[in-house]
Amino acid sequence: MSNLDRAPVPSLCGGRGFVVAEPVRELLSPRHVRLGESTEVRRLLPNLGRRMIGAWAFVDHYGPDDIADEPGMQVPPHPHIGLQTVSWLHEGEVLHRDSTGSLQTIRPRELGLMTSGRAISHSEESPRSHAPTLHGAQLWVALPDAHRHTDPHFEHHATLPAVTAPGLTATVILGDLDGVTSPGTAYTPIVGADLALTRGADVRLPLVPDFEYGVLAMSGEVQVDGVPVLPGSMLYLGCGRRELPLRAESDAAVMLLGGEPFDEELIMWWNFVARTQEEIEQARQDWTTGTRFGEVHGYDGPPLRAPDLPATPLKPRGRVR
Repeated sequence: MSNLDRAPVPSLCGGRGFVVAEPVRELLSPRHVRLGESTEVRRLLPNLGRRMIGAWAFVDHYGPDDIADEPGMQVPPHPHIGLQTVSWLHEGEVLHRDSTGSLQTIRPRELGLMTSGRAISHSEESPRSHAPTLHGAQLWVALPDAHRHTDPHFEHHATLPAVTAPGLTATVILGDLDGVTSPGTAYTPIVGADLALTRGADVRLPLVPDFEYGVLAMSGEVQVDGVPVLPGSMLYLGCGRRELPLRAESDAAVMLLGGEPFDEELIMWWNFVARTQEEIEQARQDWTTGTRFGEVHGYDGPPLRAPDLPATPLKPRGRVR
């Protein structure tokens, strides 16, 4: 769950000043980024036009990739502060290791949830013997100030609750949806759900008007509030909605991401979410000198080297550029 850019640009986000307080239909196009040796991802957040959706601060979509004769995902040990990572798969497996000693293979529609708190390091890789296809999403949730220095820990939930309707199964990944609650630990009012739609499904999903929402298309042909959303793209929906119309032109899958607008101002650089440049500088130094972040055991290869900091000072500010 890493940003592997060697020249990462700081993302200045958070605060309610730029939250769209009414329903909108804002289509976000992805930026293509290499992740490890053989995986290319489509990065939807942070986006040139929008930085966050609720507490969701980072969204990558990848695959479906044919990795039958490839190593698949290979992301060396790297650090995180101030966030949670969410691993979500539709196809394939990812082996997670971290500095708390966690070792877990994550499979399709199982929740791998890592809370970095004050500091953690981890690696991600396709197992040596792996499925021929890799398809999924990797996401970050910003931790609020009251919880961003908590003890690091990892959760794995193989079974998750679901909301069902004719033509729809909505697996609740994080937070609450229509009275159904995920077992994953959440630190802000939030929702993340995987929506599986059968061809011809025409449904209306209940929403919370005070939340802002986005829909990430994973596969198939789907219209979100009348807007066709192609796989690998995301539709930002703003706030003020009580329901979300969805229509599937084929069997399709989307992810619903939402939450209460995140009112704290943040700096996100490389794999760190912080409040000041001094915190970013200290985290980079601690990773470079081998302190604070612990050690990931068992990964075959060296850890990632931290990139150089940008020359211009980093200052937290609003949610959009």
